[in-house]
Amino acid sequence: MRQLDLVVIVVYLIGIAWIGLRKAGKQKSAKDYFVGEGHMPWWTVSFSVVATETSVLTVISVPGGAYSGQGFGNVELALGYVIGRVVVATVLIPLYKRGGFVSAYQYLGDRFGLKLQGLASVTFVFTRLLAEGVRLFASAIPIKLLLDEFGVHASYRVIIIVLTLITVVYTYLGGIKAVIWTDAIQMGLYLGGAILAVAVLSAHVGGAGYARAWDAGRFTLFDTDFNLAHILTSPFALPTAIIGGAIFAMASHGSDQLIVQRVLATRTLREGQKAMIASGVFVVIQFAAFSLVGALLWSYNQGKSFSELGLSSSDNLYPEFILNGLPVVVSGLLVAGILGAAMGSLSSALNSMSNSTVADIIHSFFRSTPSEDALLRLARWTTLVWATLMAVFACAFSTSTGNVYLTGLTIAGYTYGALLGAFLLGRLVTRANEVDSVVAFLVTIGVMTYIVRVVKIDVTTGGTTVSQPIAAQWLVPIGVVITLAVGGVLSLFHRAPAAGGGSADGAEPGTGPDRLTATAGRN
Repeated sequence: MRQLDLVVIVVYLIGIAWIGLRKAGKQKSAKDYFVGEGHMPWWTVSFSVVATETSVLTVISVPGGAYSGQGFGNVELALGYVIGRVVVATVLIPLYKRGGFVSAYQYLGDRFGLKLQGLASVTFVFTRLLAEGVRLFASAIPIKLLLDEFGVHASYRVIIIVLTLITVVYTYLGGIKAVIWTDAIQMGLYLGGAILAVAVLSAHVGGAGYARAWDAGRFTLFDTDFNLAHILTSPFALPTAIIGGAIFAMASHGSDQLIVQRVLATRTLREGQKAMIASGVFVVIQFAAFSLVGALLWSYNQGKSFSELGLSSSDNLYPEFILNGLPVVVSGLLVAGILGAAMGSLSSALNSMSNSTVADIIHSFFRSTPSEDALLRLARWTTLVWATLMAVFACAFSTSTGNVYLTGLTIAGYTYGALLGAFLLGRLVTRANEVDSVVAFLVTIGVMTYIVRVVKIDVTTGGTTVSQPIAAQWLVPIGVVITLAVGGVLSLFHRAPAAGGGSADGAEPGTGPDRLTATAGRN
């Protein structure tokens, strides 16, 4: 009967590509390809933001984390994320929307010059390669389990390549419109799958199962251990989740082109702000749903350890239940939901990386403005290039065994502080010029690499002392402080820039109807 599951999955894959292309229509320009000419409804953009950041990392890792003792700690994290999004909606989105940008880094080009704009964009695309490589690998986990059920032992690498090929079809042809509309559908599918899993598990464990999970701490929301070492190393300590989570969200949603590009596709500033804040509310709901799945699975499995269940890691818990604990067709729908999460984050990453390559990197090196047809062709070709590299990086992670969600957060910690710090430097330190910003940016990347890879803090639990890295949420504020400190000190050694900011040509940000081409002729 597993053939029915495969039929459901195949129909989904064909249907989502068809819907994406139908909704996208024919792309007429690079701006249409990247931001849909700013005509997308705010609610679809909000769903796309959620689908972009959720991916398989959330779908498979959050239930496993809740099962193993994190409880509803991810919901606590999401509350901090909401605060960060409100700040982004208030402070940064107006800069982007009023400037008519198609890339967040065009603000840095206007404020400091094209060197920082290109540097920030290069940093973004390589961070995306690593982070999305982890995400793409994670998506192969449940697919491999399903194929193994049929005796088809495909490697992770084969699965990654096939998934990338399917996703790149509608991303290449449909651009951001196809990405946003398919993201909205995919979000509904995997969130609906979580709700369906909750219903099935509730029927199995009943009220007694809820009570057992509650007594075992699987519903714990706030981590109130205020030991300094715990706060610095645990992503779920209350100050880390709320304060660190808020600053992390400011970086991920205010300075990462992956998310900003979606907001730039809305019709107005107000709609962009609504999309950003609403996405935070939906993320809280999602984290609650997936955490509830994990808590109920703990009761369903009577609290057995992962090794007792025959699982190699926490990330295998939810996929294993989907395949073996649900009826045929229902399990196919939930696997399709996981595929939807994977394809949503992958398509978003490919389109945003292509956007940043064309709007930021290429424009930083070429003085002349290509024609619209040339820009559109270039946009599509760079999508193919990044798709190829993404698959290669995903294959490099095929030996990973840890929690892929936390791995993704740590990768972001290398660069998010420098990216957000550059934006804040431009806003808060009026004396800072291009040299200050570039030096501060590079110093921050170097220091953060050392902190992520080397710095450890001794934490004592149950009489045992172990060395733990700094929690991922604190990496962003540390990076921001370094950027502001270095850039601020350097700015004291020269005169303040002339009125009009540190832009390459002194023009006001956002002059001109199309920011994709307006910066091309700058020196």
